[in-house]
Amino acid sequence: MKPEIAELLEISRFYGSNKDYVIAGGGNTSFKYEKTLWIKASGYPLGTLTEEGLVALDREKLNIISLREYSDDPLKREEEIKSDLSAAVYEEYRGKRPSVETSLHNLIRYRFVVHLHPAVINGVLCSRNAKNLCTKLFGNEALFVHYTDPGYTLFKKLEDEINLWREKNDNDPKIILIENHGSFVSADSVEEIHNIYDKIIRKISSIYEPLPDTTPLPFNPVLEKVFPAIRMILSEKRPKVIRHRYNALIDMFSTSQQQFQKISHPLTPDMIVYCKPRYIYIEQSSSAERILESFKNQLERFRNEYGFDPRVIVIKGMGVVAVEDNYFAAEQVLDVYEDLVKVSFYASFCGGIKLLSPEQVDFIDRWEVENYRRKVSRGSEEEYKLENKIAIVTGAAQGFGAGIAEALFRLGMNIVVADINEEKGRLFAETLNKNNTKNRSFFVKVDVSDPGSVKKMVYTAVGEFGGLDLMISNAAILRAGSLEEMDPDTFKKMTETNYNGFFYCTKYASEVMKIQNREKPEYFTDIIQINSKSGLKGSNKNFAYAGAKFGGIGLTQSFALELAPFRIKVNSICPGNFFDGPLWSDPVTGLFVQYLKTGKVPGAKSIEDVRRYYEEQVPLGRGCRVEDVVKAILYVIDQEYETGQAIPVTGGQIMLK
Repeated sequence: MKPEIAELLEISRFYGSNKDYVIAGGGNTSFKYEKTLWIKASGYPLGTLTEEGLVALDREKLNIISLREYSDDPLKREEEIKSDLSAAVYEEYRGKRPSVETSLHNLIRYRFVVHLHPAVINGVLCSRNAKNLCTKLFGNEALFVHYTDPGYTLFKKLEDEINLWREKNDNDPKIILIENHGSFVSADSVEEIHNIYDKIIRKISSIYEPLPDTTPLPFNPVLEKVFPAIRMILSEKRPKVIRHRYNALIDMFSTSQQQFQKISHPLTPDMIVYCKPRYIYIEQSSSAERILESFKNQLERFRNEYGFDPRVIVIKGMGVVAVEDNYFAAEQVLDVYEDLVKVSFYASFCGGIKLLSPEQVDFIDRWEVENYRRKVSRGSEEEYKLENKIAIVTGAAQGFGAGIAEALFRLGMNIVVADINEEKGRLFAETLNKNNTKNRSFFVKVDVSDPGSVKKMVYTAVGEFGGLDLMISNAAILRAGSLEEMDPDTFKKMTETNYNGFFYCTKYASEVMKIQNREKPEYFTDIIQINSKSGLKGSNKNFAYAGAKFGGIGLTQSFALELAPFRIKVNSICPGNFFDGPLWSDPVTGLFVQYLKTGKVPGAKSIEDVRRYYEEQVPLGRGCRVEDVVKAILYVIDQEYETGQAIPVTGGQIMLK
């Protein structure tokens, strides 16, 4: 790797990982050397850019774009240019899509070019006094360019402007400021680029008052009944994900219709790409019913007038709601929209905001290049049916629960990792999130024997993702013992966790699922208890556990009858012995140790004797595994004509009669 390429990657990650400079993977960087230009390829975020995310192009072939005559039809012209850009890509980089700004980067003579969209800079550039302020602040140090449609049109505009600059100054501008767009800084070293950006930010910041606090404000519990409804109303082929943000800055612009008008239109191309050009404001926010009534009334008019569903909903006194196909895309919408709010705040010190014209907005919204970026952020249309659905798994910090949660996460579900063990639960959720997928896991501490704790868990999931599609009641405890050995307190605790906990999970999960069903009656959701073979057959000297599990199947059948009209399926999965999990194998509290000490296995003198005894009871000769249980869970979810069932997964140890 050339040293300059390493520098390019370093400066890309420096700016790209800071939302003060780059939002939603925007911005671009490049390095040129003699006949070759290296530039960030489309679809690769600056914040995590590696050499794999660069594309190298032949500069001589790029120069042809400046000389060619293209179609007058904008869409056809962009296709022609895209073809010429692809032709300039070196063979070993084929398959990567060059940025639409590649020709512009090639035009500038300095070796390094860094294009960013800082809110601080765009506060000036999206204001009515943009040109005057840029001249006042930077004089002849910067080239100011009025807004021009991105792509070839912008390239030709800048080509003319830069050629005029060269005639006057015998060099290239190191600072290019584009109205309602962003900034280009160029130099022959990354150190100089850092210095120039620091200077720009410092000078512009001096004309603003401090930004209001962006620390999150408390979540209003009214939204717990609003989000599942809005989620279903806006879900068509697949369910949406909802993300929410509320702070003092957002609150400033959401207190009235008049204030909202200042953040009701996009100010830059990225705002159109990710948030679309129009948003809904709900002023009647005194109750969930008033919010939903206002939303439904506005939605019909919104769809008729604009032809698309809103991605951004601003609720008075409650913040901004983003509705998208997946968690990652919804977060991007929030980031970009909050950036719009920041830009509007800064522009208030520069004479107020300058809106893009309807024609300019329409060009971006229809532009193939930006639609490509939008598609990358939202993911493929052909996805597995669980993709981006929302699940809670209790007892998910370890054992069966962790295995189930991980399997569902790998299938694209958003997972609430719920467990009483905070240290292990948080670590596990963080581990799932390390792969930078479009879904997300989130830890919630819960004691399933406490109804208040379970209710909080369910509505935390709603606040985090917008609803609930799958509740897996897995958390359980087991203390083996005979009638003589079992004390009433242990029996009570086991019953509260293993029996009552399933009731609490079903009670509060079904509240959310019923709201979703009310808005979309054909939509199925699932509640699944991870029961046990001990729920199908009595267990010697293990009556406390078996009794609760038997009761769990009674609850399953009864809940299934009650909730079937709401398309909520309730089933139990009854695994055999999970010998490799901590429940059995923990060297201190595991069942192998417990059963050995209590003499449950006649003649057993070691843990190996106990294990062998239980393995011999299984016709298929082994213990149950996580993947066995996951297959049963997936069957239950996929089968829309089955509810109230207790499905054994025991290797034939338990056979239904």
